Amino acid sequence: MREFALGRGEALACALGLLLASAGGTLARPFTDAAGRTVELPDRIERVLPAGPPAAVLLYSLAPARMTGWVSAPRPEALPFLEPRTRTLPAYGRLTGRGGTANVEGVLAAKPDVIVDSGSLGPTYASLADKVQAQTGIPYILLDGSFASTPNTYRQLGAALGLQAEADALAAQAQDLIDGVAKAIGATPQDQRPRVYYARGPRGLETGFAGSINTEVLELAGGRNVAESGDGRLGSVSPEQVLAWNPDVIVTLDPAFATAIRTDPLWRDIKAVQSGRVYVVPQQPFPWFDAPPGINRLIGLRWLAGLLHPDLFPEPMPDVVRRFYQRFYHVGLDPEQAAALLRSTVPDTAR
Repeated sequence: MREFALGRGEALACALGLLLASAGGTLARPFTDAAGRTVELPDRIERVLPAGPPAAVLLYSLAPARMTGWVSAPRPEALPFLEPRTRTLPAYGRLTGRGGTANVEGVLAAKPDVIVDSGSLGPTYASLADKVQAQTGIPYILLDGSFASTPNTYRQLGAALGLQAEADALAAQAQDLIDGVAKAIGATPQDQRPRVYYARGPRGLETGFAGSINTEVLELAGGRNVAESGDGRLGSVSPEQVLAWNPDVIVTLDPAFATAIRTDPLWRDIKAVQSGRVYVVPQQPFPWFDAPPGINRLIGLRWLAGLLHPDLFPEPMPDVVRRFYQRFYHVGLDPEQAAALLRSTVPDTAR
């Protein structure tokens, strides 16, 4: 994790930042975040800076008008799927996670009333939040990024931002989606659930082991993660290991990889490849399955559950997509846009 340390010039910027932060409202409202930290929030919050990608997606879904910017600039192909006023917001880098790129000057230049992070609640992240808050004078709150906590995370963010009614509505919709999938697949015995390999990277040899935040959706969608042993994190595996697992289904973020393995001697005899059950995660405006492991996984849960158990989900997926994008991403998709998102699911060579 990148250190967020002050030099002499940054200390001067910090002093300025304290003035800017206090100008946005009186620090008079105590808020207890998901890590148990009590943070004094302004009575009025108009500008919010996300600390990392999951927080950016969460914040965008609830309060796009209050975003100071993105962690990284949206890709051009994502822009049609974003609310227009957010398409040209600046990118400030990330404060948290691997490869942090933000700095004190950038954070202060954004003039946020509060910084929001969503993800792990471990002591490392709580310590980082305390450190950034002390250095900048900007309140910094941590929210639970686990998938199961999504509804409550919305409610907490709504309480922090003074948007309780809007957050409660999204929380209810998220809960309905999660519960609907759980109910549909609940009676399916474990031994009848497809065995799934999540292939990350251009060679497909990085994966999320069972219990990883990166594969939460896989298991909730009614799949069995073939990478069942490990420490619940991301890790590398060998081609021989994937061959030994011989998964029924492969899920990947990389369309080129999904196409290449159909003729690659290392992959072409795997059951998933032979049966055409290699699925590419839709990407726009945020990948549906992972990267980041945020609320974007809600639509990914319903998508993957429908692919793994098509008989249990009769509602046409384009209808589900259009409804979700309207409610969570603030864009109205026409039927062709929804269909185009789903056409990317299966490589051309499998059609």
